[in-house]
Amino acid sequence: MTQTEKMLRFTKMHGCGNDYIYFNCFEEQIDNPEELSILLSDRHFSIGGDGVILVCPSEVADAKMRMFNADGSEGKMCGNGIRCVAKLCSDEGIVGGDTVRIETLSGIKTIELVKENGVAVAAKVDMGAAIFEPKLIPVTLDGESVIDRPLDIDGREYRINCVSMGNPHCVIFTQGIDDMELEKIGRRFECHGIFPERVNTEFVEVISDKELKMRVWERGSGETWACGTGTCATVAAAVKNGICKAGEDILVHLRGGDLVINYTDERVLMTGEAVEAFRGTVKVKM
Repeated sequence: MTQTEKMLRFTKMHGCGNDYIYFNCFEEQIDNPEELSILLSDRHFSIGGDGVILVCPSEVADAKMRMFNADGSEGKMCGNGIRCVAKLCSDEGIVGGDTVRIETLSGIKTIELVKENGVAVAAKVDMGAAIFEPKLIPVTLDGESVIDRPLDIDGREYRINCVSMGNPHCVIFTQGIDDMELEKIGRRFECHGIFPERVNTEFVEVISDKELKMRVWERGSGETWACGTGTCATVAAAVKNGICKAGEDILVHLRGGDLVINYTDERVLMTGEAVEAFRGTVKVKM
């Protein structure tokens, strides 16, 4: 079958450096997002990014978000990405007002936009409740939760905390994260046998009971400069370990910027920037 070339309009956006290529599917038709994400995410030979996000019509919300990692796998939820989806919906007139409801594979999320001179620059997202039940994360360990449990990786014991924020996370509180060989250790965690759907892994230094520092390895993308769901999972784990207090704003420093997380047993609120980097068109073979 002969391939035809097609021009697609995109918007490059990021939240704290967690960057994706966004397509407004109210106007564009994307037939093979998995292959497209692999092609366009390459930082040397294409646009470059942590993946592709489609902003699609929804029957139950203002819009639907589909996100694809750089390896083409589809993710259920992206905290930094959904803030940018809300901004795009506002910027392009898909919604009016300051509240946006976005359908995801992890349910409908409500986003409150923060605007300057009428333009959305940041957003607060109700991420829903953190999940600690192992089979729902999923992680193949017993018990009601996996909090401060030992796990051996290459002969070293790590104390792990497993949380789902719509996708699986493994949080480790440690020191010296700036010097970690994350390329090596991140892959070991991602593909470990106890995580049947692979896992995102956060390595976290405690600065105080109100301030944390984090690096993240995302399944399907490698190290990214930020991870919204991972930051929420980190603060949830910090509260369960008695490091932070529930109901307080916790500042988390990521490689690409800062997020503010407020955890309670009922829900997790995440506040952070949503930034448009540039717009353009790309020619792809369909």
